Amino acid sequence: MDEPSTLLTLGGLAIIAVTVGLLMWNRFSPIVVMALVPLLGALLVGFGPGQLVEFFDSGVEQVMSVVVMFIFAILFFGILSDAGLFDPVVRGLILLTRGKVVLVAVGTALMGVVAHIDGAGATTFLLTIPALLPLYQALNMSRYLLLLLLALSAGIINMVPWGGPLGRAASVTGIDPGELYRPLIPLQVVGIVLIVTLAVLLGLREKSRIAKKVAAGEVEASADVDVRRFADDFASRQVEQRTEIAAKMNSSRLVYWANVVLALSVIAVMLADILPPAMAFLIGVAIALPLNFRGADLQMERVRAHAPNALMMGAVILGAAVFLGVLNESGMLESVALSALTVVPEGLGPNLHLVMASFGVPMDLLTSTDAYYFSVLPLVEATSSQFGVGTAETAHAMLIGNIIGTFVSPFSPALWLALGLSGANLGTHLRYSFFIVWGFSLLMLLAGMALGLFSITT
Repeated sequence: MDEPSTLLTLGGLAIIAVTVGLLMWNRFSPIVVMALVPLLGALLVGFGPGQLVEFFDSGVEQVMSVVVMFIFAILFFGILSDAGLFDPVVRGLILLTRGKVVLVAVGTALMGVVAHIDGAGATTFLLTIPALLPLYQALNMSRYLLLLLLALSAGIINMVPWGGPLGRAASVTGIDPGELYRPLIPLQVVGIVLIVTLAVLLGLREKSRIAKKVAAGEVEASADVDVRRFADDFASRQVEQRTEIAAKMNSSRLVYWANVVLALSVIAVMLADILPPAMAFLIGVAIALPLNFRGADLQMERVRAHAPNALMMGAVILGAAVFLGVLNESGMLESVALSALTVVPEGLGPNLHLVMASFGVPMDLLTSTDAYYFSVLPLVEATSSQFGVGTAETAHAMLIGNIIGTFVSPFSPALWLALGLSGANLGTHLRYSFFIVWGFSLLMLLAGMALGLFSITT
């Protein structure tokens, strides 16, 4: 298509606008919105049922490998979490803080990194907030600092292929999740260094704030804190949560280290491109189940326990297959992009993806994750590609600019869980965290540029 079609442009814009609006309204499941809106839009534009089937088949083919990866990745990390793989690491980090404000801030950031390896925000907050909140209260530290540090560290690790944002970006662009992720590994290392540095600075600021409050008589100076008690309390809670399945688990130290080797092996063969991600996690699940749980009944019970989360994400992406198939195969998205070329300033076009990415965090307050990746990203990619910008470059920029803000967005269910666990409220969390999170995302974009993931065209 060399010239845009007015009908296809208007149809594509209408589908995108209605989809984003309904997702933001939050009255309908993403599956409902992304399946019905594009189908109705395509029918109104003039496409027939046979063509809709072709659009759907094309969309499903594009996302199926991502769906399979998500299902088995969530099962895999759920099983390893049941087996207590991350518990000793978290307990050790609590002990290393020694009850010092700055070290507690650094430990919080590192705990967020470890706890979010499974890519699930709910798991991260359930594992860390109950363990750390009493320590924060004993030291007169702000619960909003706890939320900020966990949000940032989780955002950095959320770039993993089995995390929701990269999986969505992969399904939209058609790039293999492992291929899209590998260039991001050095950036994650930089991000961890940045979050530790920021934790030190925020810890020093918090220490000064507490000292001023003590001097003003607003709070009492904290006595020596028994950090070992907090660590032991965390360990006890984790054991209590597993009492129903503990008796049937293979829980020797040999099994624990076998789980460590298994987790590292699955991730290694995936990143080394020895096996595709879906196959790597499928094999990982097949090994982890008998390694940790005795008997077929208990193994299937653990699959059923984690299946809702796995199937939910798989269903959302399959719903998005309709949206992507209709927009791509009908020519609507290309027509919208060609029309956008007539209004995008000549100098802005080659850098459109970077401009949009720099506003990724504010956009998280206006759009849901699904709306951002399934509606905004395809439009930016289609427009940027007309200026010679590569698909992977656009995807990386849009991902990095947005992902750090995941847990300041009211559209994130895990954020509401974190607020409930910590006894915090959204308004104060946003005032405390928003500009720091946005600034951190811009730093990550600069780091991505320095690492060659994308560049400014002058």
